[in-house]
Amino acid sequence: MKKLSTRELVYLSFLIALNIVLSRVASIRINIGLVEGIRIGFGDFPVIMAGIMFGPAAGGIVGAIGDMIGYYINPAGAYMPLITFSAALKGVIPPFVLKFTKRPDYPLWQLITAIGIGQIVTSIILTPYFLQLAFNIPFFATLPARIIAQGINVPVYAILAQRIKKKADVLLNYSP
Repeated sequence: MKKLSTRELVYLSFLIALNIVLSRVASIRINIGLVEGIRIGFGDFPVIMAGIMFGPAAGGIVGAIGDMIGYYINPAGAYMPLITFSAALKGVIPPFVLKFTKRPDYPLWQLITAIGIGQIVTSIILTPYFLQLAFNIPFFATLPARIIAQGINVPVYAILAQRIKKKADVLLNYSP
């Protein structure tokens, strides 16, 4: 990971805070038994954006720290390090997929592909599997809702990422 400037650390801190607020406060939670089985919201977007803007390591750090702090602020069931691992991967996978492109301004289809792969691996496969391991929530019980949610989230995340990245590139290169 490259050395981050103070400005970039502030941006990453902001993305962690945004992740916590969007995940823990501004989302719809569906409990299965005593454990949160499905969360519908935009909490993954700041993690994905951190990975796209600052690289996979930064995205992973934002995802992991956001999940850990968010758990202690607003817990939903027992703490699971595997869920934190999955949250970190949400910020790691999309920038790795985007490394195969030669263009610095990512076309929409590339963003949809990269974010889609990350969300399929983490939100549709790993998180339900980890919930099944820890809390015996049946994997296939939450699968339809997760697929529908990601079918909506992935294109929205991609469109937002493309527009925000254009604006953020100008801000990140600005020096007074």
